[in-house]
Amino acid sequence: MKIGILGTGHIGKTLALRLPEAGHEVKVANSRGPHTIEQDVLAAGARAVTAADAVADIDVLIVSVPLGRLLEIAPLVRALPEGVVVIDTMNYYPTRDGAIEALDGGQVESVWVAQQLGRTVVKAWNSIGSDSLASKGQPAGTPGRIALPVAADGYEARRIGMQLVEDTGFDGYDAGLLAGSWRHQPGTPPYCTDLTREELAAALAAADAERAPRRRDLATAVVAERLGDPSRNPDADYFVRLNRVLYM
Repeated sequence: MKIGILGTGHIGKTLALRLPEAGHEVKVANSRGPHTIEQDVLAAGARAVTAADAVADIDVLIVSVPLGRLLEIAPLVRALPEGVVVIDTMNYYPTRDGAIEALDGGQVESVWVAQQLGRTVVKAWNSIGSDSLASKGQPAGTPGRIALPVAADGYEARRIGMQLVEDTGFDGYDAGLLAGSWRHQPGTPPYCTDLTREELAAALAAADAERAPRRRDLATAVVAERLGDPSRNPDADYFVRLNRVLYM
């Protein structure tokens, strides 16, 4: 498939590496221009382009930017042909996105994202830490392979999302409609706990919408205290252990 990626942060960078390895044609852009994209992001064959070029002639657009920048890219997304699948990898953290007044802790993040972009989205890759995404992918059929939930309102869009998750080394799990994607937002049992397919099903069922924002904020505070910066990511093992204690 022809894939555009907007955002070269922790998640966008890894997807720009994994998807070309699976045979996809990938273009990647950030807010500062293609000349600022490091060569390690392009090592597997992705091309650095402008944001306008990243959304041209593609089958799938992956949006992986800070939520505070969402309205900047919204016009590009709204202009996409109807058949382009838009995948949202993002999560909301008050300490990072406090300026977003429209989104409170009780709202389904991807429903809000779809409203801002003016079109429906697929929710995928939001429930795994960047370190795990970069280092824990396994071939299909590997015992203990991590599973990632994928939510979307259309079956075909959800199928494409699950296939791309598979292509990055993880089991794609059908998590149903977008309105239910709160079950794998920060603070819930499936979020960054590196579960197998069998474990994930139970974790999604155990998600508690009322408790999730409080648990999310507690985890954010613990990471900020440990690292001194809430925008930094802890290593995979520490983050998974912490989230399993707080969320499950």
